[in-house]
Amino acid sequence: MSGSTRIVAVLGPTNTGKTHYAIERMLGHRTGVIGLPLRLLAREVYDKIVALRGPSVVALVTGEERIVPPRTQYWVCTVEAMPEGLGADCVAVDEIQLCADPERGHVFTDRLLRARGLHETLFLGSDTMRGPIAALVPEAQFVRRERMSQLVYTGSKKITRMPPRSAIVGFSVENVYAIAELIRRQKGGAAVVMGALSPRTRNAQVDLYQNGEVDYLVATDAIGMGLNLDIDHVAFSALSKFDGRRMRPLAPNELGQIAGRAGRGMASGTFGVTGEARPLDEGMAQAIMEHRFTPLKKLNWRNSALRFNSVDALISALEEAPSGEHLLKAREADDLMALKSLAGEAEVIARASDGASVRLLWDVCRIPDFRGISHAEHAGLLQVIFGHLHQDGHIPDDFMARQIRRIDRTHGDIDTLSKRLAYIRTWTYVAQRNGWVRDESHWRGETRAVEDRVSDALHERLTQRFVDRRTSVLLRRLKQKEALLAEVNDKGEVTVEGEFVGRLEGFRFMPDKSAQGAEAKALKSASLQALAPQFHLRADRFYNAPDTEIDFTEQGGLMWGEYAVGKLTVGADPLKPQVEVFVDEAAGPDVEQKVQRRLQHFIDRKVAALFEPLLALSRDEALSGLARGFAFRMVENFGILPRADVAQEVKDLDQEARGALRKHGIRFGQFTIFMPLLLKPAPTRLRLVLWSLAKGLSEFPEAPPPGLVTVPSVKDAEPGVDTMCGYRISGERAIRIDMLERLADMLRAKDSRAGFEATADMLSITGMTLEQFADLMQGLGYKAERGERAKVKPAPVEAAAEGAAAPAEGTVAEAAPAPEVAEAEAVPVEPVEAPAETPAEAADAEPELEVFFTFTWARAARQQQGRGPRREGRGQPGQGEGRAKDRPRGGKPQEGGRRRDGKPQGGKGGKPGQQGAKTYSSRPPKKEKAIDPDNPFAAALMGLKEGN
Repeated sequence: MSGSTRIVAVLGPTNTGKTHYAIERMLGHRTGVIGLPLRLLAREVYDKIVALRGPSVVALVTGEERIVPPRTQYWVCTVEAMPEGLGADCVAVDEIQLCADPERGHVFTDRLLRARGLHETLFLGSDTMRGPIAALVPEAQFVRRERMSQLVYTGSKKITRMPPRSAIVGFSVENVYAIAELIRRQKGGAAVVMGALSPRTRNAQVDLYQNGEVDYLVATDAIGMGLNLDIDHVAFSALSKFDGRRMRPLAPNELGQIAGRAGRGMASGTFGVTGEARPLDEGMAQAIMEHRFTPLKKLNWRNSALRFNSVDALISALEEAPSGEHLLKAREADDLMALKSLAGEAEVIARASDGASVRLLWDVCRIPDFRGISHAEHAGLLQVIFGHLHQDGHIPDDFMARQIRRIDRTHGDIDTLSKRLAYIRTWTYVAQRNGWVRDESHWRGETRAVEDRVSDALHERLTQRFVDRRTSVLLRRLKQKEALLAEVNDKGEVTVEGEFVGRLEGFRFMPDKSAQGAEAKALKSASLQALAPQFHLRADRFYNAPDTEIDFTEQGGLMWGEYAVGKLTVGADPLKPQVEVFVDEAAGPDVEQKVQRRLQHFIDRKVAALFEPLLALSRDEALSGLARGFAFRMVENFGILPRADVAQEVKDLDQEARGALRKHGIRFGQFTIFMPLLLKPAPTRLRLVLWSLAKGLSEFPEAPPPGLVTVPSVKDAEPGVDTMCGYRISGERAIRIDMLERLADMLRAKDSRAGFEATADMLSITGMTLEQFADLMQGLGYKAERGERAKVKPAPVEAAAEGAAAPAEGTVAEAAPAPEVAEAEAVPVEPVEAPAETPAEAADAEPELEVFFTFTWARAARQQQGRGPRREGRGQPGQGEGRAKDRPRGGKPQEGGRRRDGKPQGGKGGKPGQQGAKTYSSRPPKKEKAIDPDNPFAAALMGLKEGN
């Protein structure tokens, strides 16, 4: 180049506007070239210049991308891809201090020594380059630029306490991913920037950060090379890195280059350490803040005057040592290592027999090892590519298609997609080389399209893994103090700003279970703030909802549809339970009070409707004396009392008092005093809940299924549960108390002393087998004696003669009547006589046996239990009201009466032995009470009385 060009070294710390200055100077000329250290930065500068001058005059050339319009005036390139001999008016090289980089330094040194513009040459970089530039380019002028803002060291901070708009720097992929995952959980998400990302992926990730969707950036040291981001704080997670050969500590100037990304324009920035990185010593921190670094003395150099007459000559030229005290021979780079490996292959040496072939081999060896695989594998791929190029003059289309097809897949995780992206970069680089493929336009488009697809998929995976969009959106809107828009659909799903955050179950917000830790707290805080209006709308709708939409559970819960909105608690009166509501505190006291009032109204009306007979009994002012006291006992026990528990009280009631109580629906049964209307399923279900509340039970018993006459008895159940369920335990099963009273009416007509068998009606109303019925009777105080006998077959019945059809064999017995009609008398069914067998049949056939039970009253059991049929005339409890006083134990009226001393007396037509069991009394009988006209058995009693 002509020495008349103006050479300027613009030096200074970061955030001095050096790159912006170079762009302005270049655009002031007709043509220009600018070389940048990273293809990511090259793309950023390209976009800026295109915005100023349009795409038709701006070219972008990197190892994997080539956009060259026909009328190009300005070239934006990576330093390695800068065109030579172009004759541009202005040439600029950014980050010139990379001349000291062990890997790429020789390229930058070559540009420092040989790249010149026709009118102006600019070198941009750190002030540490002043000495070497002055020595190697004596004609250079120096311009010092000061940082536009302050850079302050703030020491060590935990990642969880990192301020917003922070960049956390890691020096390995694993470290970057681990930090990003932690920030996602704690802060809602982070963008990820690494040098290995494609420009498309990197730009998409940077947009997440720049647009404010996330407040944190996790990056490698790639951000130190001029990437302009709005960063307020830079934190180092480590102070050493692997440089490709060894782990080494970072120099102060390297830390300063990265830390300088904090603070843009006139805004000051801070830097510090985090994670396992030890705090910086005072001297190093002060040097970074004041931008005082050790000046560079040696620059890496490699010979650029290459000889291509043979492979050995090329290797020899590349290994030449520099002259001069400021240049240092660069260590063996990847391209030289590949060349030496291929030089050992006989086939390669045979092909590289002339200058053109050696030059082609060198161009192939300069393909970067994007894949990062072993050196031998990379050399093997280069040998295949060189063989195709040397033999065919280009790489075959089918070979290219196979390689690209294997990579063109977008499924897989982050690591898989990252590897595919690295692989496609190799073929993108190949397609960008002039003359290496037959249809350059086609293959450049193909490789670019695959890279874009894989890049988009990688960006999506990175975002899915390291960004919780809903949390980041909510936190950002909260920070900006903007109103959040919450919506609740008909399924209760809550979305805030379009992001699913959880469910609204009644008046309680249930955050999405996938959120944990600080993320869950932030999510709930933001969601409840946004849901405040929804709580009021829902409370209004609930307050006006009909009772049919509300219900109680058997455990005392209160439900609105499928959601729990409260629970019942014990009140001062068992029939007046209180309500505890389930309402989030964020809903406010107004919502809580409205829900509480609505639920209290519901349960009060439910009790009033289901226990109307009981409440009417409690309010009857006409009751007095013993009747009023008995009414209180009934209300206290929710309308059901075992007769044995109140035997004396029942005995003391006169007929007038009983009549007054019967008007309220009370039935005085032989075993239980109860109100039949309260045995229905709905009152029973509520009675169990109220009783459990009054008892203070932690787990409430469940009501038996409706319609069952008997149910299995529950072992270790709370005493009194069977009564509250409307059943009485008898043996292994419990029988419904109204059906038990019907059974008692049937038993009353039997001779329990001489013994009797179960009738079909008895088995029918209980729905039991004979064995189960025997167990039931033993539970009631009877003795069951088992026996066997020959079964009598029914006699044939002539349907035409009798005028009626015989019942079909196996006909199911009529179902038990409902509780409200249980007092009706059962009509006995006469058995059909068995047909007579012929003598021959009787002789040949074996007699078929049947099992039967004979039931007698067990006196010992009666004395222990106080149960069983007893004569009211003897003053014993447990006697039903429907039994005539003068009826003996056998149950049938006798023709002969008894004397007052209990001894049998004569009567017409009967013998003493036929008058049933004898009874005795320890005291004279009481004066007969007047027959209550409301008694359902009044007519029968009157008839018996008149008959005697």
